[in-house]
Amino acid sequence: MKTRRQVSAGGVLVRHAPGGPEVLLAARRTRAGELVWGLPKGIVEPGEEPEAAAMREVREETGWTGRITADLGEIDYWFAWEGERVHKVVRFFLMQATGGDERLRDEEMEAVAWYPLEQAFATAGYRSEVEVLHRAARAL
Repeated sequence: MKTRRQVSAGGVLVRHAPGGPEVLLAARRTRAGELVWGLPKGIVEPGEEPEAAAMREVREETGWTGRITADLGEIDYWFAWEGERVHKVVRFFLMQATGGDERLRDEEMEAVAWYPLEQAFATAGYRSEVEVLHRAARAL
């Protein structure tokens, strides 16, 4: 089976609320039809810096904007897609929300919602992204 590498970037968008920090999660359906919540992320385009890709993907997938305040490092994982093995590397950035509205997002995500940080740990559907949320909590 052919193997390829895919490089993506994403963000942990945070806003301050009376009860403490809130994190924006986005949900999409898996191939099996299950709704899974996670962090907004997407492919780094040729010639694009990871920071720019992360801000673009957050805006496109959620309708919200932010400014980068910290680099949260990378995660990586493997999956199969159309007969190929894909090794995906995703670099995440902590972002402070600067504005937006979920009605401005594209159709890639089925839902977008703000969660208190503690609830986001339990809501995020991928273990590697929960670890990124813990990195964000330590950076706050």
